[in-house]
Amino acid sequence: MRVTEKGQVTIPKEIRDRLGIGPGSEVEFVERDSVVVLEKREALPRQGEQTFEEWAASVAGTFDTMGMDGKAYVDWLRGPREDLDTH
Repeated sequence: MRVTEKGQVTIPKEIRDRLGIGPGSEVEFVERDSVVVLEKREALPRQGEQTFEEWAASVAGTFDTMGMDGKAYVDWLRGPREDLDTH
């Protein structure tokens, strides 16, 4: 296996399949004595980032539709549509 000019290597498909490594997977090169080992890491939210579930919990109950149902609120957001107004 060769290292590219950018310092990249290709992980063989057999190893990717065996370890469940796919696009977006987190891996790490770890040096142990005179050997470098590739380890799969569980993806963790980056510092300052939240998972979707954490974000959803943090904004729960903060959206005010001013008492309108979803359709009425979207219509209010869009404003009047003169091309559809029949009055």
